[in-house]
Amino acid sequence: MAGRLAVIGAGLMGAGIAQVAARAGWEVTLRDLDDAAVRRGLSGIRTSLEKFAAKGTITGEDVEAALDRITPTTDLEAAADADIVVEAVFERLEIKQDVFRELDRICKTDAVLATNTSAIPVTQIAAATSRPESVVGTHFFSPVPMMKLCELVRGYKTSDDTLARARAFAEEIGKTCIVVNRDIAGFVTTRLISALVVEAVKLVESGVVSPEDLDTACQLGFGHAMGPLATTDLTGVDVLLHATKNIYNDTADEKFFPPELLARMVTAGDLGRKTGQGFYSY
Repeated sequence: MAGRLAVIGAGLMGAGIAQVAARAGWEVTLRDLDDAAVRRGLSGIRTSLEKFAAKGTITGEDVEAALDRITPTTDLEAAADADIVVEAVFERLEIKQDVFRELDRICKTDAVLATNTSAIPVTQIAAATSRPESVVGTHFFSPVPMMKLCELVRGYKTSDDTLARARAFAEEIGKTCIVVNRDIAGFVTTRLISALVVEAVKLVESGVVSPEDLDTACQLGFGHAMGPLATTDLTGVDVLLHATKNIYNDTADEKFFPPELLARMVTAGDLGRKTGQGFYSY
């Protein structure tokens, strides 16, 4: 199936999607707002690929071949020839709607327009286009080269063909898919982790338990590979804050109301691994 993919957003998530697609033989356009952002994305891809090469899972030739399939750009018009577009920009509805409004104008009529949102209902994003049947959620997990799950999310008008093409793409690049048939805020995975993170942060915030002991409890008591606070640091404290806000705003369910500690950490710039400090130091 390999064809042309455009990834909009060269941050950690966008770069990861570009990397796995290029390794699977897709010709990838990687677009971000400025040259510095695109360079950071490409640098991260090279570093990640070289780690795989150092472990012997791929060769040096594989590294260069994948990089050769990625074309960096700051021009959104470069998505015009893409068969599939995956948007991976900041998790804010109005920003995503602006991107999809432009993609609707730019992209060919049979292109699949996918959003990597982790919490915003796909229907709200698709409403910015004249072809909501072509819009689907493809929620990848970070780090994309390591995480096997892709959560496929139907919007209210997502067609069966669009969903099938999104699944075929995700499976071709090595992912196992689950399908969310109704795009409630947070879908399945973000809804579950958000509820757990909110309660975990409340317990730490009130002095009941330390972050280390809470994560140990989830690892050894529930068999989790990583505790919720370590997961928050990996995903991004800011990302989890926005996700919980989006779910709360959509549902008015108090269990998703973000604790003050999350907001204070974001204000202070303690965003987790990407800044070197979150619930843990890195």
